[in-house]
Amino acid sequence: MSVPDASELKAIADRLRADVIEMTSAAGSGHPGGSLSSADLMAVLYFGGGLRHDPSNPAWEDRDRFVLSKGHVAPVLYAALAESGYFPTEELLTLRRIGGRLQGHPVRGKVPGVEMSTGSLGQGLSMACGIALAGKMDGKGYRTVCLLGDGEMQEGQNWEAAMFARQYGLSNLVAIVDRNRLQITGNTEDAVGLDPLPEKWKAFGWDVIVIDGHDIPMIQEALERAYESTTRPTAIVMNTVKGKGVSFMENNASFHGKAANAEEREQALRELRGSAE
Repeated sequence: MSVPDASELKAIADRLRADVIEMTSAAGSGHPGGSLSSADLMAVLYFGGGLRHDPSNPAWEDRDRFVLSKGHVAPVLYAALAESGYFPTEELLTLRRIGGRLQGHPVRGKVPGVEMSTGSLGQGLSMACGIALAGKMDGKGYRTVCLLGDGEMQEGQNWEAAMFARQYGLSNLVAIVDRNRLQITGNTEDAVGLDPLPEKWKAFGWDVIVIDGHDIPMIQEALERAYESTTRPTAIVMNTVKGKGVSFMENNASFHGKAANAEEREQALRELRGSAE
């Protein structure tokens, strides 16, 4: 199967964004802002060859593993899984329903394609380290990719995991930081400053790549470079816009964890579906 080109992947990313708006609006809750900023990456991972995966065989032993450390942006993960065939897209509108599979944070064992239960911020990278180390010990060729929010980089456990990964030469591990600079309380630098974030990763012995997280070819190139590493883990710092693609959500911290109302939903879908056509 051929890999979609950059314009096709951009259209897929906007379709994922529209799914996020539909899902969270139907639920009346959820986290659209960080889901929208991650959508271009998710399009590359699940549709652009960024991950080796098989929707018809979610337990494929040689699949790449994806850990969503910032588990509150589960809507964009669910959208990517559904749109790539892990479960019917109609199920997306059951987000956060009691008794449903699509809980507000991913739950391993409930949803095909979800590798790890996440949502307690700061813990996903440690889980990814364990998965990557197991792959090394078992002589497997799969890669482990972990997506983190920049706000959760304020958690000390991430830096313990960063030391561990370098110590054990986890070259099969890629940490991706969605650097949209907003968290639930506002600007990340007003809470606990992270700058200079790339230099911090370098100081912990990681290879570091800084990119525009909305530039599809740049995302693809960064992943290719990361996968070529043979000695150390790689951190990709993606500079992004929270709420990307929806004008009134962009750089608006209030939509970190707030769904669009009916009027806002219609406007958001007009904007996204117009850009996806």
